[in-house]
Amino acid sequence: MIVVRNVFQLKFGKARDAIALWKEGREIARRVGGETSPPRAMTDLVGKFYTLVIENQYPSVGDMEREAEQMRGKDEWEAWYRKFTGIVESGYREIFTVLE
Repeated sequence: MIVVRNVFQLKFGKARDAIALWKEGREIARRVGGETSPPRAMTDLVGKFYTLVIENQYPSVGDMEREAEQMRGKDEWEAWYRKFTGIVESGYREIFTVLE
């Protein structure tokens, strides 16, 4: 099992917009078959302001890659992604192995 965290530093004042877009993106992912497990979104409480973290779990890195491939190229997803990246300053990904 792996946990993937996509960490986004949002443009100033865009947290509400990002949360609304995240919810919209979740619905699109469900429709196009790109959500194997329910994602979780987190916003900063302290530290860097306007941070949004989207966390997903997958059985393996291969499963994560297959899901991403399902989403890529879908017009609805691509249009949503352009809107989302328009409010993001920067981002990075963390991938963790879950120890059992």
